[in-house]
Amino acid sequence: MAKVSFTGHLQRHLAIEPLTVNGATLAEVLNEVFQRYPALRTYLLDDQRGLRQHVAIFIDGQQIRDRRHFKDLTPANAEVFVAQALSGG
Repeated sequence: MAKVSFTGHLQRHLAIEPLTVNGATLAEVLNEVFQRYPALRTYLLDDQRGLRQHVAIFIDGQQIRDRRHFKDLTPANAEVFVAQALSGG
């Protein structure tokens, strides 16, 4: 099971808490996360269902490689961290 946590910026805008979900790939993990927090989908994904430009996801401290299909593996007891960068001037 993967432990998924979120940057404080996302937590300020959505009522989301860290959670533990099943999934062998990031796609499976995200599907479970979106089932629990449907509003999070629009914060993370663009219109083509890929990761938004200013969002980063890390699995065990390593940034994911597949930002479109999320086929990165999530090993047992993986720690997944979702960050949304702040931009602007």
